[in-house]
Amino acid sequence: MNAHAETLRLLRERLTQLAPLSLEVEDESHRHAGHAGAREGGHFQVRIVATAFAGKNTLGRHRLVFEAAGDLIPGKIHALAIHARTPDEV
Repeated sequence: MNAHAETLRLLRERLTQLAPLSLEVEDESHRHAGHAGAREGGHFQVRIVATAFAGKNTLGRHRLVFEAAGDLIPGKIHALAIHARTPDEV
């Protein structure tokens, strides 16, 4: 398993603590080949739907995702695009 595949697996695993109704995690590292930060860690995109985001603004939702990701950021993850919604928003 390559480094990005392992990071993808770990990120999915850690985000389950938010009890998502829907979770998609995509490795977008190939789109950033040659970018200086690409050497330090991967680029990922998360689309997550969870009731944990109810009543939280965008910053609060992103904080929850970053807290769940833990020590993957920074390090294994250089960049993370987050699309966090509640069930009522989808």
